[in-house]
Amino acid sequence: MAVPKRRVSKARRDKRRSNVWKLEAPAFSKCTQCGALTVPHRVCGNCGYYKGREVIKMGD
Repeated sequence: MAVPKRRVSKARRDKRRSNVWKLEAPAFSKCTQCGALTVPHRVCGNCGYYKGREVIKMGD
C-alpha cells in the first residue's frame, strides 16, 4: 500500500481544494445585427456593430 513520505501542509492541501484553479467557459451572446456569437459588451468582429449602432466600418 502506498504511504506518503511527508505530511502535506495545510496551505498546500487547501490550495489544491480551492476553486481558483478551475477554468470557466467564456460567455457568448448573439449579435443583434448579424446573429454571430460574440463576447458580451464588445463590438461584433463580424459586422462591427455594438448595441444596434455601427462602431467600426467593416470592409464589405
